[in-house]
Amino acid sequence: MAGLVLERLLADETQTARLGEDLALALRPGDVLALKGDLGAGKSTLARALIRTLADDAGLDVPSPTFTLVQSYDTRIPVHHFDLYRLSSAAEIDELGFDEVLAQGAALVEWPERAEGYLPKTSVQVELVQHGLGRLARLSGQGAAFDRVARSIAMRDFLDHAGWGGASRRHFIGDASARSYEIVSRPGHAARVLMNSPRLVLGPPVRDSKPYAVIAHTAQSVSAFVAIDRALLAAGVAVPRIDAQDLDQGFLLLEHLGSEGFLDGNGEPVAERYEAAAELLAMMHGKTWPRRMEAAPGVIHDVPPFDRDAMLIEAELLVDWYVPMVTGGPANDTLRAGYIRQWNTLLDRLAASEYTLMLRDFHSPNIIWRGERSGHDRLGIVDVQDALIGPAAYDVASLAMDARVTIAPEIERRTVAAYIAARRAAGVFDEAGFLEAYAIMAAQRNSKILGIFVRLEKRDGKPYYLKHLPRIRDYLRRALVHPAMSGLKDFYTAHGLLEERAP
Repeated sequence: MAGLVLERLLADETQTARLGEDLALALRPGDVLALKGDLGAGKSTLARALIRTLADDAGLDVPSPTFTLVQSYDTRIPVHHFDLYRLSSAAEIDELGFDEVLAQGAALVEWPERAEGYLPKTSVQVELVQHGLGRLARLSGQGAAFDRVARSIAMRDFLDHAGWGGASRRHFIGDASARSYEIVSRPGHAARVLMNSPRLVLGPPVRDSKPYAVIAHTAQSVSAFVAIDRALLAAGVAVPRIDAQDLDQGFLLLEHLGSEGFLDGNGEPVAERYEAAAELLAMMHGKTWPRRMEAAPGVIHDVPPFDRDAMLIEAELLVDWYVPMVTGGPANDTLRAGYIRQWNTLLDRLAASEYTLMLRDFHSPNIIWRGERSGHDRLGIVDVQDALIGPAAYDVASLAMDARVTIAPEIERRTVAAYIAARRAAGVFDEAGFLEAYAIMAAQRNSKILGIFVRLEKRDGKPYYLKHLPRIRDYLRRALVHPAMSGLKDFYTAHGLLEERAP
């Protein structure tokens, strides 16, 4: 299969360094970049910029590995810089530990032709040749690494069209999805956030010929974020303003709302911030939201419902992933049928609940604290693309039982109380109905999360999510205290699903 080829003209060393920056943002462990070019072609300039970007240190000393053959850097993604010019035979690359370093980092290889046949077929070739007073960069390859490189270069083109082509790019944050975020900056301007949101890969059908993401109503494109962001902004919610967008490619240039979160200097949750977020939810839940929201002229996002099918397939993640982990084998048909029966009984009780726009992941990683501001403007909200029309209580449960932070029962109580007080102050409010819906939604969400965190470890190779399981089990036990939850509590207890277990 022939590889793909990209070409870029590099007028000077600045543009060569910028390409190194773009390549750095695409790298993952196991990737190999093979740098080709004559002496003086700019390989060292490109390599230095790439390594400094990964280190987030513009002044990092990056010596040539000509005599040491390899230099290693403990950066965000460990990177190993090889110079094979002095290799006497291609087989000597094994003595340099090449395969071992790829197991936990990326490799940058100068003079790769001296290891012909020893580099992975998925290596990305980066050739620099003289072109007038500048250089021509020719990039070629196939597979996931090259696709990421091509996307990173497309992101630079997007920035260029937005007037930010000369900006520096640095990794900001990624999440459990394929989305990632960067900080872009240039002199004289406030930093921006570059959002990279590729179209969702739906996966195989799991029920009724539909993939999981379709049943659960997961956002499939960046248009959902844009439409919901615009609606929230118009309603007075502090979400990022969008400076530029490419809906087809999934790129957004966003206002940077800040980096301060909901924890104090000791890593403990600040109760007043959770209360303020609950009051913001109360304001939002007092509004009427359209079901159809505009992302761009002629591009409409229909906000999906958080319907029974979505609630059930999320809750079933516990049976699909968590149960096999704690029991040592797949859930049998009797357990699964009993589980679904219990949940259907509970979901029947939601029929009279208040439904509104729910952001779905309204918890500390997605809320920025801006203490210098006042009122609701103190809270910057991000990650809104998966919003649905569903029970108002869901987002309150998401906040008060923060999946990534251990929320003490007292802070949970204060958070819920702040929400109820704000709703009461605004008018008639069914507190009893809300508290029942809160318990049901808290149990549904935490059951789902138990399954998701095990899936992230078993399927996606991300074991660090398992450390959260004891917290999620504790939240689930709290939710099951409500009298309406007695049947589900008995079911979980009978099957040992609430017991503490080592991850």
